[in-house]
Amino acid sequence: MPKTTAMLLILAVSGSTSLGQQIEKKRHNARSYPPTFTDARAEIYKQLGDVKLNLYVFTPPNHRSSDRRPAIVFFFGGGWRSGTPAQFEEHCRYLASRGMVAMTADYRVSSRHGTEALQCVADGKSAIRWIRANATRLGIDPNRLAAGGGSAGGHVAACTGTIAGLDEEGEDLSISSCPDCLVLFNPALVLAPVDEKTPFPPARMKDLQDRMGIAPEALSPYHHVSESTPPTIIFHGTGDTTVPYATAEAFTQRMKKSENTCRLVPFEGRAHGFFNYGRNGGADYTATVRTMDEFLVEQGFLQGKPTIGE
Repeated sequence: MPKTTAMLLILAVSGSTSLGQQIEKKRHNARSYPPTFTDARAEIYKQLGDVKLNLYVFTPPNHRSSDRRPAIVFFFGGGWRSGTPAQFEEHCRYLASRGMVAMTADYRVSSRHGTEALQCVADGKSAIRWIRANATRLGIDPNRLAAGGGSAGGHVAACTGTIAGLDEEGEDLSISSCPDCLVLFNPALVLAPVDEKTPFPPARMKDLQDRMGIAPEALSPYHHVSESTPPTIIFHGTGDTTVPYATAEAFTQRMKKSENTCRLVPFEGRAHGFFNYGRNGGADYTATVRTMDEFLVEQGFLQGKPTIGE
């Protein structure tokens, strides 16, 4: 074998190994709890007894507290039972590079805290309220605050934008816990029958009742859409069997009936969680992030064209 060819093969293999190690490291961190980030700081937004809940804050280059940047907070998925804020670390890094203060939030889940979905939603509202209360120190614009999330985290985000009340006792209710925009990835949006023609199986309703901690309809974003529900974009796989695509369609129709902005972006044949970083070679992650960026530009959160993939 010629010397030059041998050297190229060595470089290719070593480069591939390095890339593989980087990907595996990111996947490990995406499953770890609590997560660790070298490029984000942790801020406690809520404490209940010994339980401290963090927001992990990713800031744009040269960010200052005197800035008034747009911001977004993401909530992880995991069926209200598990999960980690690391799920959205790459989304946060990208949006920080585009000029947003991007945060990924911890919240209570049943496997760690013995809670139900009702407490997950209360924590989501607390996180948004805390961000607004600390907007000046964080260098953000409190009137350009988006909320996002995937699956159960998408449900938490959607609830903050649709459902009034359900706040943690003792919070300053003069500060709004409703975001200005919603970015949702295969979210749970319909948790109770829409009408008599679409009943939920009794076993499904029993499961939801047990997991919600309240009547499922009280935590069903679809049933609480109003004229004031913020602009929303939804990414959903048509092959999703965990959260059926039809529920996203129903929510979108309800939003449009109320004359709200709502864009449903279907991904043909994709299953639940298709959008996650590192899944299926990364093409769906890139596509969803690019479209999310374009939507945030339309809503006045960002300027210019997406930079992902450059």
